[in-house]
Formats: sequence, C-alpha cells, structure tokens
Amino acid sequence: MSVRTLVVDDHPIMRQGLTAMLTATPDFEVVGQASDGVEAVELATELRPDLVLMDLRMPRLDGVAATEAVLRDVPTARVVVLTTYESDDAILGAVEAGASGYLLKAAPEEELLAGLRSVVAGQVALAPSMAALLVGRARRTASQADASGSEGAGGAAAAADGSSGSTPTPLSPRETQVLVLVAEGCSNREIGLRLFVGEATVKTHLQHVFEKLGVGDRTRAVTLAMERGWLPSTRA
Repeated sequence: MSVRTLVVDDHPIMRQGLTAMLTATPDFEVVGQASDGVEAVELATELRPDLVLMDLRMPRLDGVAATEAVLRDVPTARVVVLTTYESDDAILGAVEAGASGYLLKAAPEEELLAGLRSVVAGQVALAPSMAALLVGRARRTASQADASGSEGAGGAAAAADGSSGSTPTPLSPRETQVLVLVAEGCSNREIGLRLFVGEATVKTHLQHVFEKLGVGDRTRAVTLAMERGWLPSTRA
C-alpha cells in the first residue's frame, strides 16, 4: 500500500518537484499540496495523510507550529521537515513539535527517499549534517554544565551527588551507544551491525531507554538526551 503523503511548501516549483519525485516512486502517493502552514493543517485534517513533508519557513503559520497542529489533529501522521536551513535551534524546535525527521532539500533524491522510508518505518531521519550539529550542541551543553558544576569550593562534591550542574545520565554505556546511532539516523538493523548485536537486542536497549527517560518514541528520546548533554558523555 502506498504511503499517502501531503506536500507542504510555499514555493510552487519546490512543491511540484517533490510531488514529481514521489509520484514516480511506487510506494508513495501524493494526496494533496499546501502552500502555507494554515492550509497544511486544514488539508491534513481533511485528508488524514500518513506522511507530511513540511517546509520550515512559510507565511501565516511556520513549519514548527504547523507540525504541532497537524500532529494534534492527526496523531497517526508522521511529519518530516524539509528545509534549506541548517540550525540546531530549528532542528530541536521541529523535533520538539513532534517531527520524525529533518532533511535538507538539497540532498540527493536517493537520500531523501531513504530518509522518508526510514520515518515511515518508525525511525528518526536526520540529515548527516544535522546530526553533527546536534552532537556539537550536546557537547557544548555538557561542557558548560561541567564548568558550572566545578565552580566554587563545593562544586565537585555537589556535582558528584547531583545537587547542582548537569543531571547524571540514567543510561548505561551500551544504551548511550544505541541512542547516539539513533541520532545519526541508523535503523535497528544498522545499529545491530555497528554494535555486533541482533535487532532484538537493539529493541530491548531502546525499550529500556524509553522507560528510563519516560518517553514513548525514538525522536523524544534523542531530543531529551541531547538537551541534557548525555549522548557524547559515554560515546564510543
């Protein structure tokens, strides 16, 4: 069955290009096109698409706000942000709104389609440059937290008992490795190959991660861990 897709972009040429690409792909079906965020929410509510390709900067309602509204009205949909903007703040804003992917419009067609298929399969899709930005942000956050925690005579002791500075990670080293690979856009199979374990083991690690972080999906787990600076702390 084809993935019913809504294409959202304020530039007609970009909408037409994305629509042509998806129409030529047997596993996708374009059910509608929207030129701004308000229209995207209206069409998503009416058409109930499986997948929404969302531009970030649009008139009337931007992509982040539109993503949040679409997922509120159509919680079964998955949203992938397609943009020309490489910004860690923009990525986090989109992911926090519920987006399952953040891809660049300039990426090769094969990369875009692979990312979309990954999202449809329940994975997180981040362009490689986006993953690098987020890891860099996480490292800066961790460094700032370490510096803050070490200030003053009692800084080290306070950090040790968790009373100030960054919150100690609840994740095991292996769970952290798995989550780092999720942030890089790897599927369960790819993670298993990288870590020399089976897919079932990867799923078990992810379930433990979800339980420890109090989240229900990979996107939320990655976002929370990166915001708290946990991913690079034990990265192999």
